Amino acid sequence: MTNDHSAENHNTDSADPTAGAEKDPANWTTGDEPMTGPQRSYLETLLQQAGQDAPENLDAMSKAEASRRIDELQDATGRGQ
Repeated sequence: MTNDHSAENHNTDSADPTAGAEKDPANWTTGDEPMTGPQRSYLETLLQQAGQDAPENLDAMSKAEASRRIDELQDATGRGQ
């Protein structure tokens, strides 16, 4: 299961039949913006728990890239379940 790590995908319109449906980070309208502070913090925590070093491009990661990496690390660490 993929988790959203941005308010970008949270649809609160209960009349919408796709409410709660997840949207691919590549399709986020703000996906190319720099990752958020909370994304960076959580990403760093997951990297540490996975015993991995931060990637060289960490400072340049977009919201969408960070979200995809967080999903990968959650699967690797068991935190996404």
